[in-house]
Amino acid sequence: MEEELKNNPITNSQNGVVVDDEDDDTPTLSSETLAALKEFLAEQNGPPVNAEPEEKEKEVALVTEDWRLSQFWYDRDTAETVAHEVLTLSQPSQSQSDFRVACIACPTLYAYLKNFNHDISVQLLEYDKRFEQYGSEFTFYDYNQPEELPLEMKHAYNIVVADPPYLSKECLEKVTQTISFLSRPGESYLLLLTGEVQRDRAAELMSLRPCGFRPRHSSKLGNEFRLFTNYDPGNRLGGWEQED
Repeated sequence: MEEELKNNPITNSQNGVVVDDEDDDTPTLSSETLAALKEFLAEQNGPPVNAEPEEKEKEVALVTEDWRLSQFWYDRDTAETVAHEVLTLSQPSQSQSDFRVACIACPTLYAYLKNFNHDISVQLLEYDKRFEQYGSEFTFYDYNQPEELPLEMKHAYNIVVADPPYLSKECLEKVTQTISFLSRPGESYLLLLTGEVQRDRAAELMSLRPCGFRPRHSSKLGNEFRLFTNYDPGNRLGGWEQED
């Protein structure tokens, strides 16, 4: 809490005022009190014109991972990188509120997107009902029932980002059905975050290619994870990995 200068009169040197014996009507401030006064005035006037603004921290609060649900949150660099890519893809749209994003089983990405741009339209599809706190932007999702979703969500999303909870063939196949349900045929950007072991299946099921960027998790998982897309990201995301 900032200290306040009080209006009570100061009458002796112990309180920071030196009294001139020749002129008691004109007290002068001691060097310590003068320095405190200058600091106070500087705080009131704000930072100097040439001072650089402090960088705003964008920490995102998340619920605790539940490993029983195969939940492993991205580390901050991964979440920010993917969120910035989604925001970049949405920029050509005249209104980001009309540009719709679906996040399948990736609540970390949802939280970072909303932190960076509260107005962007994002729908989180997630099994964990703790995320019902997001209100209408939460949709309960069980990958075992890949198309049991509200009809208004069909072919409604410009970007679909998916992070299947398991690295099995069955899980990816069913999540692929959900992606097909949500995306606009031939128009939507698709991003898939999953293990390297799914490389061939991702190419076979959705014609996705791996990018140079390597996703990481806060829990330091031993599996190698990759980011696959259906579009060429150019210099972003480390670019498409060159085929042999």
